[in-house]
Formats: sequence, C-alpha cells, structure tokens
Amino acid sequence: MNLDPGGRDEDVDSEADADPGNTGESSIQKRERCMNRRACLIRTGLSLSAGVLGSCLQAQALTNQPSSMLDDWEKVRNQFNLSHDFIHMSSFFLASHPKLVRDAIEAHRRQLDENPIGYIHDHKDRLEGAVLTAAANYLGVNPIDIALTDSTTMGLALLYNGLTLRQGQEILTTVHDHYSTAVSLQLRATRTDASVRTISLYSNPATATKDEIVQSFAKALRPQTRIVAVTWVHSSTGVKLPIREMADALAQINASRAEEDQALLCVDGVHGLGVEDIQLKDLGCDFFIAGCHKWLFGPRGTGLVWGTPRAWTIANPIIPTFSKDAYLMWMKVSPIKDLPPGAVMTPGGFHSFEHRWALDQAFLFHQRIGKARICERIHKLNRQLKEGLAKMGHVKLHTPLSDDLSAGIVCFEVDGLTPNQVVDRLRERRIIASLTPYTTRYVRLAPSLVTSPEEVERTLQEVKVAVHTSKADVH
Repeated sequence: MNLDPGGRDEDVDSEADADPGNTGESSIQKRERCMNRRACLIRTGLSLSAGVLGSCLQAQALTNQPSSMLDDWEKVRNQFNLSHDFIHMSSFFLASHPKLVRDAIEAHRRQLDENPIGYIHDHKDRLEGAVLTAAANYLGVNPIDIALTDSTTMGLALLYNGLTLRQGQEILTTVHDHYSTAVSLQLRATRTDASVRTISLYSNPATATKDEIVQSFAKALRPQTRIVAVTWVHSSTGVKLPIREMADALAQINASRAEEDQALLCVDGVHGLGVEDIQLKDLGCDFFIAGCHKWLFGPRGTGLVWGTPRAWTIANPIIPTFSKDAYLMWMKVSPIKDLPPGAVMTPGGFHSFEHRWALDQAFLFHQRIGKARICERIHKLNRQLKEGLAKMGHVKLHTPLSDDLSAGIVCFEVDGLTPNQVVDRLRERRIIASLTPYTTRYVRLAPSLVTSPEEVERTLQEVKVAVHTSKADVH
C-alpha cells in the first residue's frame, strides 16, 4: 500500500473524468463508481469484503517489521525533539511527536496549504483508510468497527450519550474513573433520566488484588445493569484493572440473560494503549475508547472508539458523519444501504486533517519498535521506579508493585510535603512530574519510551533529596 501522503491515485482520477459508453453519469456518480474499485483502501463510510480487508492487513503488515533505526532505546529517544534539559516523567500527559509522525504531519500540512480542497477531494478517503488499516492491524480488529475521534473525552461522550437503554436499565461505573467518564455519564443521566450507579473496586490501591477487584465487580452487577463503564489504568492511583478476568466474570453472568439484557463492558483504555502488548480480543471488552496522543505518541488531537459488531448495534451517533455513503444517501444519489458502524460513529465536520492523517505513522512507529519490546521496556522502568520508592521510609507508594496490576503510571506521597511541593521541587531539579487531577492528590511519575534507566535512578535520588530537604525544613 502506498502510504505517501502526497501520492495520487491516478487511475481513479483519470477514470472519473471519463464516461465510457456515454451513460450520462453525473461527476459524483462517476467518481463514486471509480472509487469503489480501489484495492486495499478502507474508506470511511464504505464496507469492505473479507478478501479486500485481508489483503489490506497483509500489505500493512509488511511495513511492521522492526527497523534497524529503532533497534536500541537511545535511537528511539533520538526520534523525539524533547529538550535534554529535563527528565521527562510525564510524557503520557500529551505526546511529543516522533520523527515519523512529525514528517507526516508536515507533508499533509504542506499539501493542504497549497491546495486545500484539491488535497481533501483527491486523498481524504485513501488517507483515512490508511489510518484505519494501521489501527486495525495494531489492535487486531476489523477496521470498519473503528470510529475516529479527537480525544478520549470526545470518544467517551459520543459513546455514553448515544447508547440505547431501555426503561429501568442502568449504567454501572466506579469511583476510580476520570472526570471525563463521570461527567459524560452525569450529562447522560440529566438529559435522559438514565440511572447511573457508582461503586468502588478496591479499598487500598497499593494492596489491591485481582480477586478483590473481580469479586467487587461481579457482586455489584444487577439484572438491570446494561452498561459497565470502567478505566483500564487509573490515572488516580496507577492501578491496572484485570479487564480480561472482569470480562470473563461478566460473560458468566450474561450467559443466563436475554441478549437485550446482557451487560456491555466499556473500557477507557488510554493509559494502556501504547504500553501493553495486547490485541483487543485479549481484553474481552465490548467497547474500547482511547486517545492516541499519550503513550502511543500519536498526533495531538487524535483518538478512536472500537466496538464489537454486536455492541455497535445499540450505539447511536449524536454528531452527523461525513461518510461518503451517508452524504450520497442524503442527496439521494445512491441507494440506501447499511453503513459500517465505525463510519456512522465517526463525527463529521472539518478536523485538523494533517494530524488525523498522520496517525497511521504512530501505529507503525510502535510496531517497528515491537509491541512486546515496548511493553517489556516500560514495565522494567516502572518496576525500577516502584521498587526504589518502596525502599524509602518517608515515601508512601500507592501503585501496586505487580506488573499485572500496574502499567506506566506510578503514584506516591512524600511525608512532610504536599504533592504540589514535591512536583515543584522535582521541577527545580529539572524533572517533570505531575499531579493526579482528583480530589485526593498524589505525585505521579511515568517512565516511558523517552526515559532511560539512568534517568529513573536520578529521579529516585532527587526524591530522596526532597525527603531530606523536608526534614531540614521541619527542624
């Protein structure tokens, strides 16, 4: 597949200008007829046959081989323009773009600046097809089941405000979820009188276990529970939920329910995407929502929602799609037919196209490094950090030590200092930490692909300095 952002599909353009047999087709009809012949292109709003889909994914897979340019971690770090004046321990907050992504953004931007309508008209479907193909290959799913969004928050709001609930059915969520989930559900409840119930899955994050979480989850399910809204990795504590085990417990309960009463598991996966070496079938959830500009280091302002075909049947769009099929149906140019769910749920309007169309390069960047290598690296760095913090008498670690129950976010407190003071003192020492944006605040550190073991060790030493400074202040 040609992923050159400046490339043209000459066969389609030239055929669209012709009218073989003088059929009297309109220019729109001719272009639509010709575009339907494109091989290996997943176009937003058009279904694909299994054969075309398979060939697309095979072609994409050829570009996923590890690259010698990324065969050591220093080379990976050098793909970013991050300042060397700081140790970046909060890169999950908003991505710095690696070179592949920067170059793609600039190529699209240049073309859009030179000829906006021409570039969109000639290449939008091909470029969004490349993004969907790359995302589907990375996640191990069907591309027509992916909706493109601008962020996790947008995806959560679109999904939770559009799901069909019958009278008496409820949404179950947790106290551990982000503001964006909580408020999306509150807005849904206010608008539709939907019932939203909130539970706790663990009492102490540092000592949480899989059994505690799964049992709390299963016990909270009621016959009227239709939607379950949870977060894979909690940015409040660093706890990673055992989603697979929760999905298995839910499946046992659903087995005795009619299909219209079965609960669907919806997962905010933003702090697991780009960290964990999984495909979505491994999680077992029904919906997966994530921004792509955090651990994945995708273009800022990109995200996605994925759903199983069964789950998509109860999702309703709340923003019109700009799918070509939907638009042609509205103009009554083409016959009405079912649209792929991802296309229907992808909000229309104009977006920051140069960023959206460069998203495929973020997925390819990760696959060229290797998902397993990335997962191992991030967990290794975080074990180093957690184990070092756990040895400090004046530090209280809130994130589980286990890799099974944590990912890339580490939360803690320092005796004698407020979390704000710790973050400020680390910044004075050129280390970028962050605060949990919740009522209970902790310090957060998050080693990632742009972090070295040496930087983790220096960060640990500076936390010790902060402790000693705190003692001196008291005396």
